[in-house]
Parts: sequence; C-alpha cells; structure tokens
Amino acid sequence: MSNVFEDAVARLRGLGKAAGIAAEVIDALMQPKATLSASLPVRMDDGSTRYFPAFRCRYNDVLGPAKGGIRFHPGVSAAEVKALALWMTIKNACVDLPYGGGKGGVIVDPKQLSRMEIERLSRAYMRAMADFVGPDTDIPAPDVYTNARIMGWMADEYQAIVRRKAPAVITGKPLGLGGSKGRSEATGRGAFHVVEQYAEHTGLDRKSTTVALQGFGNAGYHVARLMQQAGYRIVAISDSKGAIYKQDGFDVESVYKVKQESRQLKGVYCEGSVCEIVDHETLTNAELLELEVDILVPAALEDVITEKNAGAIKAKTILEVANGPTTLAAEQILAEREVDVLPDVLVNAGGVTVSYFEWVQNRQGYPWTLETVRERLEAQMESAFCAVAEARETDASTWRAAAYSVALRRIAAGIEMQGTREYFSGDN
Repeated sequence: MSNVFEDAVARLRGLGKAAGIAAEVIDALMQPKATLSASLPVRMDDGSTRYFPAFRCRYNDVLGPAKGGIRFHPGVSAAEVKALALWMTIKNACVDLPYGGGKGGVIVDPKQLSRMEIERLSRAYMRAMADFVGPDTDIPAPDVYTNARIMGWMADEYQAIVRRKAPAVITGKPLGLGGSKGRSEATGRGAFHVVEQYAEHTGLDRKSTTVALQGFGNAGYHVARLMQQAGYRIVAISDSKGAIYKQDGFDVESVYKVKQESRQLKGVYCEGSVCEIVDHETLTNAELLELEVDILVPAALEDVITEKNAGAIKAKTILEVANGPTTLAAEQILAEREVDVLPDVLVNAGGVTVSYFEWVQNRQGYPWTLETVRERLEAQMESAFCAVAEARETDASTWRAAAYSVALRRIAAGIEMQGTREYFSGDN
C-alpha cells in the first residue's frame, strides 16, 4: 500500500509543475511547517490507564492560521495526518479563505470507549496540544468520529489551561458554546452547491441522473438529502458494513431515520413513525463503487478508488465528498477514460467555510442567522466553482488540476510577497 503522504506530495508536484508554479513555491509545500506527536494517558472506566498515540500537523500558514479537523480512528497515522493537512492547505486556498492547512488525529477506535472515556481522551488531546494550537495559530474542528460535543470538551479544556474565554480556538462547537448555525450540514450543503453548479455548467438533467453514495455519515446524508430534494435519484447507499441498491431510488430521510434509530442500514420508506421495508438489493461497498450510475459520491475515507478498481468504475462523474478518496494512479486511469472527478479540495470545502464563519462570529461576538450562513456559504462555493471552472477551460486538463492551479497561485502570491530567489537576485 502506498504512503498516503507520498501520494499527496507526488500529486502536488505534478499538478504544480503543470500549472507553471515556481519550483521554489512547490518546494515550500513538500514538508509541513511543524508537527507534534504525543502519547495521551487516559484513565479508563475500570481504573486502568491506556495510552493513545496522537498527532497534530500545522502544514502551511502563509495565508493565515492553520485550519483543519481532528479525527478519532484506528487507521490514523502520522503520514495520513500530514497528507490531510496538505490537502487542507490546498482546500482553504482554493475557496479563498484566509487560512493555511492543519490536521490532527488520535489512533483509537472510539466505538470501544464509553462516553466518559471519550471525554477524558478529548481533554487529554487538548492538554497535549494546547501550546501548539490557538485562535491565531491553528484552529481545530470536527472530523471522522469527532463531533460538536467533543469540540466543546476540547474548547473548555483549552480555556481552563489559558484561564480565559477563547471560543475561537475551535470550530464546530455546540451552539450553546459558541458554535455556528448551519455547521453540521455545511460539508454536505457545500458539496451540493458544487454539484448544482456542475449541473448548470454541463447541462446535466437532474431528474434523469442516478447517484450512488459510498458513506452515510453526516456529510453523506446531507448531500444525498439535498440532491434528492433537487430531483437527483439516489439509487445506492452504503455504510461501513455494506450497501443497499434500488434502481427506482431511496427516500434518503427514511433510510437515515432508521439508521439513526437501529444503527443498521435498511431500504425503507417511512410515513410518520411507521416504516416499511421496500424491495432492494444488498451489495458490498466494492460493488457499489462499480455500479452503472451517473454520479458516484465517495463520502467515507481516503483511498477507496485505486488503480485496482478504477478501470471498473462506470460512473461518468465522481463527487469527492471524502478527503482523498481517489489515489493518484486511479485518477490517471479515470482521466484516460474521461471521467470527471470533482475534487475534494473544492467539493467538501463547505465544512471549513462555515468553520471560518464560526471563527469570525466568535471573534466579533456576534452570531449570524441560519439564513445568513447559508447565503454566504452558497456565494463562497459558487465563487470557488467558477474560479476552478474558468481555470479548467483556460489552462488545466482536469477538475483537480484546475482546483490546484487556483489554490497554488494564491499560495504562490503570498510566498512571493515574502521574497523569492527571483526577487532577491534581481536589480534594486
């Protein structure tokens, strides 16, 4: 298995060269600015102490303080965290936010911990990282298997350490602790705005468009819900245990309702509190990825589309709601087959965009209405899509190449203002 960070750097170097970005700028992005590793001691409910490896990476902060989530997952590694922080650097620049990129993670299976153990772990993480993060330095947020409550615990722990209120240290918090309205739906809603812009750009007929969704967490649910409301047909949905398929499409709200109540993915239709099973097929996650649909939405973890299955992908368009779901080798295969891959650094930027809005509200001490958040998110995502679409039409071969071109030019402008070899070797 390839190293995810090496893959991310190779992609960066290739796309940067294709976009004509100066080698000095690319070299500045080959390694993170700073990383911190820690071992978190946590008192378990049985009285024992367990130690959990933890990481935080502040990749680049030329355009502003680092910004990126914290994930609790058994597959977390230092390489993964660095790759995710690099992608956050590109993502924030792509959608024109005044942020650099960061990321954090803990190697843990949170499903095996009690609620009190998760609280202790969350607070232990912040104690280890308190000198590394801050409202003007590095601002964490939720990610895989972390949520608003966990962010609230971390923010509370940070404030206890610094002995002052500092709600802007973390975003994605509960509303009662300084969170923003619209944050929980933001990643999915942002992805929806991108696919809607893509539909307008390409003349896609929504009502005849079939969609397969791989991953039915928060982001996957919201993008599927909004797409169905707009007329797209959601024919397949999966979680970590398997997938369901129905050619006529599912009622997303019904499937999600039963999933939340029973923790099981079932093909159902609900009227009020009464839910009935509808005829459907069961599939594996691998089979879902290879369905003959118009749009495939990977919305779980990275590296699910690889060179081993890219040739079997039948979707015409891939909407990357997850971070890094398509490997470099797979994307080359998909490009040869003229499959449009709408990249994660654009598609899932709605979450960090509303996190930025939350940070601004915290610093102003002035909360926004849900309508204001949604309007500004739509405007930000539409502007980002238009910039990427223009770059693709003028000087880029793929949607990802265009997104990287937009982002790297913005980062390059910041680096050049600090002085480069070309500047210092020139005439006074």
